[in-house]
Amino acid sequence: MDVNANNHAVSRTPVFCTIVPPHVLDKLARAEDPALADPARRTLERDALERTRRRITTVRGAAAPTGAPSDKPKRTIFDAEHQENLPGKKVRSEGGQATGDDTVTRAYDGLGATFEMFLKAYGRRSIDDSGLPLKATVHYGEDYGNAFWNGEQMVFGDGDGEIFNDFTIPVDVTAHELAHGVTQYTANLEYFGQSGALNESLSDVFGSLTKQFQLGQTADEADWLIGAGLLADRVTGVALRSMKAPGTAYDDDVLGKDPQPATMEHYVRTSQDNGGVHINSGIPNHAFYLVAKALGGHAWERAGKIWYATLTGGELATDADFADFAQATVATAQSQYGEGEEQRAVLDAWAKVGISDLRARAGAR
Repeated sequence: MDVNANNHAVSRTPVFCTIVPPHVLDKLARAEDPALADPARRTLERDALERTRRRITTVRGAAAPTGAPSDKPKRTIFDAEHQENLPGKKVRSEGGQATGDDTVTRAYDGLGATFEMFLKAYGRRSIDDSGLPLKATVHYGEDYGNAFWNGEQMVFGDGDGEIFNDFTIPVDVTAHELAHGVTQYTANLEYFGQSGALNESLSDVFGSLTKQFQLGQTADEADWLIGAGLLADRVTGVALRSMKAPGTAYDDDVLGKDPQPATMEHYVRTSQDNGGVHINSGIPNHAFYLVAKALGGHAWERAGKIWYATLTGGELATDADFADFAQATVATAQSQYGEGEEQRAVLDAWAKVGISDLRARAGAR
């Protein structure tokens, strides 16, 4: 284990995190139409290989930066040219001209939008808060139906055009995956069960906040969808997930129905997907949405600051469960804003999703 500047343990074998859950790809891989099943099978196989590689590879730490970290990102985009070797051919560096490839442009802009949101909203300078360079590879594999953070860089597939469009299209997909890096460098939440679902939820939160920040939207104006624009026209659905209404993002004859619960009453117990990390993340997702909606205005401000401070404050155990995280957000709200509407909004939101023993522990009225 490494320890960062804030005395947080940082895993040297970071988890492999994808935007499309395995249960979605499993469903597609069983489709009767080979045009749907074959790309999904190849994607699952590639994900399994990359996940194994993450478990056995030691990640070298970047050289310590000299001087204060910059307020400007350091982006590099690579083109895998439909191969699976990373990082691929360098096609654009920080400040370089656009290449004419829209996918490269979107990846470059998405890294920048994420960097800007974390910097301007929370004073964070890149993923590690020390100016870590941001790398991304596009055009990965053949019809690869996913995007992932592998502990070192972003990787985007082009999708198959049947179920998934180009994965650089939704900026919240880029921000979601980079936010896994922020978690890696801070609370380092274990990627299993409730701590893993929190890991996924925090990426959805900051993914959505990046999109809202980029568009200048209030909590009322935001769609609270993760991956809007990613699903192809033939799919009956609007996104991969909905923070506003978990379980409603899609209901499709091939993909099936969105399985996310919004409350603990419908918590899913499963051995798949590391204990349902992409499924049960709907519960803390919905809690954040409820806080943001109750407080109004820009969600990256009061609601986002509570969640960000909780993630980065150094108090979360790596195996924190939903109740642990909920209690920590209550304490953060109180320390930042006192026993006012912010803390009440946090308490009420967690109660609505089924975690309601926090008020007595917080000592709030």
